[in-house]
Amino acid sequence: MSEHLRTALTLAANGVPPLPLRAGKVPFGNCPTCAKNTCGGRPNMKTPGPCTCPNPCHGWAAATTDPDVLNSPTWARAWREAAGVAYHPGGAGLTVVDLDNADAIAWARASLPATRIVPTTRGQHWLYRGAMQGANGVRPGVDIKSTMAYARWLGPGSGTMAPLPDVVRALTVKKQTPARPVAVTVPSLAGDGQCPHRTPTYLDRGIAMAEQRITEARSSVHATVYRTFLSVLSTHGRCGCLTDAHTARLFTAAQAKGESPRHCTDAWTNALTTLGLTHG
Repeated sequence: MSEHLRTALTLAANGVPPLPLRAGKVPFGNCPTCAKNTCGGRPNMKTPGPCTCPNPCHGWAAATTDPDVLNSPTWARAWREAAGVAYHPGGAGLTVVDLDNADAIAWARASLPATRIVPTTRGQHWLYRGAMQGANGVRPGVDIKSTMAYARWLGPGSGTMAPLPDVVRALTVKKQTPARPVAVTVPSLAGDGQCPHRTPTYLDRGIAMAEQRITEARSSVHATVYRTFLSVLSTHGRCGCLTDAHTARLFTAAQAKGESPRHCTDAWTNALTTLGLTHG
């Protein structure tokens, strides 16, 4: 039994799901069956899939506490060639604040509650009890490794592990960029120039419903934003009802769901083009 496999089994016995790392401190590549994720991916990945491959494929998603899997013949080659051991922090209910340099460590000492610390090659890992969404580059020299991520096992570290603080959770919260409404110029309807939509109640209700549709989107946000913009413009785009304030409300709702200003502008422009409207 290799030293790395022995370490992995010890971690697994303590509820920490390990996986082997090859040279370069990265997981082993996917097998031919799983190449380019054609198998659909592991069930616990960001995009769940049907993969039941017995090999250590899919990076962090291969991490397991099952000793039979870790000891299996399909993992044997990986352990023979392993250059290190990693683990899935989120799978153990942990979050690792990965501090990559002296400046990042100084920031952590001034900003974060004391907790267990593991020295790394260039910096430190600060470990907290509690899982969250992992993210890289949350500030200069700082990565968050928890769910959907792996961290190198460099030993148990020292110190008492503290609960995951709100200040760490807040690091991954994206600051919303103020909406940048697009100025719109559309042709007026033929007739006496009277617009049936200028009734404030009618127009406000339509914009409010569009905001709600975007806000309640649970998936395919890009498509929902585009379809909503298309619906609003098809109803109100030819009569000059829409003002910059209305556009700003729609853009704000879209950006609150994670759309960037550029994506909002692209969706609005595409909707205008689809309907044959002019824009400026």
